Amino acid sequence: MTINFEYETEIKLNLDYETIINQVVEMASDYEECPYEIEVSVVLTDNESIRQINAENRQIDQPTDVLSFPMIDYEEPANFTWIEEEEPDYYFNPDSGELVLGDIVISVEKVMEQAEKYGHSQKRELAFLTAHSMLHLFGYDHMVDEERVVMEEKQNEILNKLGIVRE
Repeated sequence: MTINFEYETEIKLNLDYETIINQVVEMASDYEECPYEIEVSVVLTDNESIRQINAENRQIDQPTDVLSFPMIDYEEPANFTWIEEEEPDYYFNPDSGELVLGDIVISVEKVMEQAEKYGHSQKRELAFLTAHSMLHLFGYDHMVDEERVVMEEKQNEILNKLGIVRE
């Protein structure tokens, strides 16, 4: 598993964000029974930068907590059966052989704001946003209630398996 980190803000989280994100990414991959080693890129940024990315990519000109940019267009969430039938270099890093899932962008400011707002730790908020984004990278969405319920259940199960619960 490879996680490429970029920390693009002066605002510092007072926690070991790399370890937390690594644990959540690995647990999400195991939970979804991904049969491949994976590669994910994670950018930690501030509200202004994520606002710009959100405006450019989703035409929503406001900061958000997390953005997910999946590289795979799944026929159904977390179904990997067809991937090897495609052009091999399209989904796999030719150097490492890892399945490239996509990119995660997290606002450090939102981690801090939402942890305080919801009354839990920054660790829990960062882990939650990472789990949420990983599920998007595996093809899940939450545009309708039925999908939202599935995602919420999976997010909670991933975090519970790691012992990261609301405090």
